[in-house]
Amino acid sequence: MNEVTKELAHLILTAKDKKLPAGVMEEARRAFLNWLGCAIGGTHHEASVIAIAHALEFRGQEQASVVGTRHRLDIFSAACVNGITSHVFDFDDTHLRTVVHPSPPIAPALLAYAEYKSLDGEEFLRAFAVGIEVACRIANAVCPAHYNIGWHSTSTAGVFGAAAAIGMVLDLDETQMCYALGLAGTQSAGLRENLNTMGKFLHPGRAAFDGMTAAFLAKRNFTASDKILEAPRGFSNVLSTESHLEEVTEGWGTRWEVLSNAYKPYPCGVVLHPIIDACLALASESGIRPEHIESVSLKVNFLVLEVTGKRRPTIGVNGKFSVFHCVAVSFIDRIVEEEQFTDSRVKNRDVVELSDRVMAVVDDKMPADATHVTVHLKDGKTVEKYIEHARGSLKNPLSNADIELKFQRLCKPVLAQDQIEDLINKCRDFAALPSVSEIARCSAPR
Repeated sequence: MNEVTKELAHLILTAKDKKLPAGVMEEARRAFLNWLGCAIGGTHHEASVIAIAHALEFRGQEQASVVGTRHRLDIFSAACVNGITSHVFDFDDTHLRTVVHPSPPIAPALLAYAEYKSLDGEEFLRAFAVGIEVACRIANAVCPAHYNIGWHSTSTAGVFGAAAAIGMVLDLDETQMCYALGLAGTQSAGLRENLNTMGKFLHPGRAAFDGMTAAFLAKRNFTASDKILEAPRGFSNVLSTESHLEEVTEGWGTRWEVLSNAYKPYPCGVVLHPIIDACLALASESGIRPEHIESVSLKVNFLVLEVTGKRRPTIGVNGKFSVFHCVAVSFIDRIVEEEQFTDSRVKNRDVVELSDRVMAVVDDKMPADATHVTVHLKDGKTVEKYIEHARGSLKNPLSNADIELKFQRLCKPVLAQDQIEDLINKCRDFAALPSVSEIARCSAPR
């Protein structure tokens, strides 16, 4: 793998004028609609309000929209802010093999560019799908070691995807695409230490900003290493303890990573979803009320305790990474939406009291999208639920109708109903859009 960066640059550009498989284009369309709902719905989150105020104070030319608002910024700042707003609810898409959220670094960069220089729907989706392919393949090559030592692969790999996507629509040549990848690699960043803070939301925003910057500088022949992925002091050797660089290019064009993308039914860590499914099902099917519960026992995949093992969350965002909190609100509220992850909800006495009676053990044979939940009742009885594949997983995917309903729920606090329906209709026939800027225009509240 001595020239993997050059080979990747070549493969990216071979896709520029090709028709991609219909299934790939459809999954890219679904990913975009899911991303757009998250971005619009996330505009009123505290972190988004701070980020928007910061960008407005220092904004340059008004070239692109902050979706879900009437604000316009320069394309780089708009991409950054839209990347932040789309990630604040932790409701975005997930490439399950790597736990990368591929859309938030890539979609906002392309949408901002589409307002600056018009892109039609087919060109947009093609670049979006290839950007996702690049980000996820690079993550495949270095994960799980890269993630395990502390890098947040959504941003560290996402910056490459944004650079590739913008590089395609900028019509870079192969040398310039190598420069774009090299400049993306030198800006690759994002630490898992920040996953329980607003710092996490900055990661995809900066990846969008930095990926765009890399592509635009490359267009002007701003040079960078053409071995950024494979060099001894390059990405894979510096940011990971183990890598498999054949993953970057092997099977290109026959295996598409966007087809391994999943969409969340709940706004929290994806490893929690089978557990929430089980608890909601038990509450509904067995009529279990919180006052009936003596304790709850979970058998889980190792990632559950590694990623979401926070016993006593103190702020709302921490609740999204607490399996104990999620079990408690599932039984008490019988619904898991953004309202279950507020500061007041994670501190609620009843929620905390029930969460303290939840116990989880790792089952080495438990897949990441499965779980086994046993509820021990105060009358001595037990009820159990096994979830083989969580809702939203690849074996139990959200339908188009599910994603559209999620979009409606996310946008309802921001847009009028006719605006929401108009955006859904436009996204249903996305590839036929003469200009994707229509999407940004229609996302502004009246």
